[in-house]
Formats: sequence, structure tokens, C-alpha cells
Amino acid sequence: MDNPYKTLGVAHDASQDAIRQAYRKLAKKHHPDLNPGDAKAEEQFKKVAAANGLLSDPEKRGQFDRGEIDAAGQERAQRPSYRDHADGDPGRRYSPGAQESWDSGDFSDIFGSIFRNGRRPGGAFRSAGNDERYSLTTDFLEAINGATRRINLPDGRMLDVKIPAGTVDGLVMRLRGQGGAGINGGAAGDALIEIHVAPHPFFERSGQDIKIVLPVSLAEAVLGGPVEVKTPRGPVKLQVPAGSDSGTELRLRGRGVPQSKGHAAGDLYATLRVMIGKPDAALTNFLRDWKPENSVNPRAKMETAA
Repeated sequence: MDNPYKTLGVAHDASQDAIRQAYRKLAKKHHPDLNPGDAKAEEQFKKVAAANGLLSDPEKRGQFDRGEIDAAGQERAQRPSYRDHADGDPGRRYSPGAQESWDSGDFSDIFGSIFRNGRRPGGAFRSAGNDERYSLTTDFLEAINGATRRINLPDGRMLDVKIPAGTVDGLVMRLRGQGGAGINGGAAGDALIEIHVAPHPFFERSGQDIKIVLPVSLAEAVLGGPVEVKTPRGPVKLQVPAGSDSGTELRLRGRGVPQSKGHAAGDLYATLRVMIGKPDAALTNFLRDWKPENSVNPRAKMETAA
């Protein structure tokens, strides 16, 4: 897997803000919704999301920088070195390629571990499996509405992960019994799935609310009327008041993040942006000859403040 710093195009000492900005820029550039049918863009989008998942987590980033994990977040095998033994107990022997010798303290630790894991004298050693961590990047709308994603585990198993509606970026889901296998009948460990939510081209989440910048034409802003607005659960009609300015914020109740356990449904806030476009001759001539009865100075507040 590619170096995450190289994938995001940031330096090794980049701040979290720099990493976040690089991620958002590249994620929008390669987002599948903006590149339909482009397999290369989709693959690059996944790489960018995975790189952000590692570098945005200070603990994982530190482990990667120290060489403890690889770019996929998997632990690297570490070879025993002379220094490891030289810094240890002077009574222990070092032999390259061989296992460490144990002293009496080692044996007491081992027996304590055996009894903690449920082994009785003369019985088989039994131990619970390790918890295993995985990272999953999901689409913005899947996180809002809920979805089921299938992931491939390193041991070849496939695991269906149910993403609850309203999932937030950084959520860690615990799947009982889906981690490392136990020893001699010991319970399996758990799978810990960290969810990373990819940014959307025009939706932005704020708590339970969704925000969007809605372009409207000059005629729609002046005359008002119904305008179609995309929401996370499909398009709806929004009534634009006559005489609306750029920056006017309109609310669609209940059209934000859906209701979930402990959270009421959020709203969708649409901020209008008046797009004049290239005026035709008729509009240009009209405005040149138009003399409004009540002239409005749009810079009046700036002039009085100065």
C-alpha cells in the first residue's frame, strides 16, 4: 500500500489541519459521485480515505512513523535484536535467531496467565483470542441513512458490517466474536471497526443538521417560487421567498440526519446563492433604463461604519 503522506501530498510533519484540508480536497476531486464510471478515480478515492484514516488518528500515525504498523494499519513483524537483550535482565542469554531463556520470574508470570485464562493443572491451555482493529471508509449518504457494507478480512473471511443511520466520523463499532480465534476452546476476540465518513460534494453535516449552498437564478431570487432541493433522502420542493438575497438561509424541518436512539431528527439548512449568469441584451437594456422608486444602497452599513 502507498505511503499515506505521499498519497495525501503532505509532509511528514504536517499538522492535523493540513492533513484534513488535503484529504477534503482530494476526496472531492476523486469522489465517485463526481466521476461516475471512472474506476481509477474510485480506486484513488479509496486510497485517499485510507491514508486519512491512518494519519488523522494520532496514535496510529505515531505507530506508523515508528514502523510499528504498515500503511494498512497492520502490525509489522519485529525481529529480536542484540539491543533488546542487552537492555534486559543481565542473567538472560542472547542467541541470534533463538528464543529467550526464562528465569523464575518468567515462569511465575506464565503460570499466573494460565490460571487467569481458565487452565487447571493437567488441563489444556485455553486463552481468549485477540481483538483486531479494522478501518472502513463509508459514503456520506450511507453514514446518514444507514447501510450494510462487506469487508474482506486478512484471514480470507468476509464480514458484513451494519452501519447505523446517523453514524459519525470516527465511530468505533465492536463486533463480538469476530476477532482472533481463541486457543483450545477459548472465546474468540472482537473485531473493532473504525468508521471514516467520506466528505460529500455539497452536503455538510453539523451535529444532526445538514447544510447546503443552494444556487438560484436571478429570476427565482426576485420573483420567488418553488425550487427543487436535494436532501439525503431524495429531492423536495423548497419555497423561495420573493426578493431573496444571497446568504438567505431557509430551513427544511426533519430533512437532516434521521432520528436515531437518543437523537431527534435534524433539519436541512439551505443557504441561497444568487447566480446571475451571463445577462442577455433584454435584461441589460432593462436594467440600464430601470429607475427604482425606492433606491436601496447595498453598502449603506459599510459607509456609516467607516
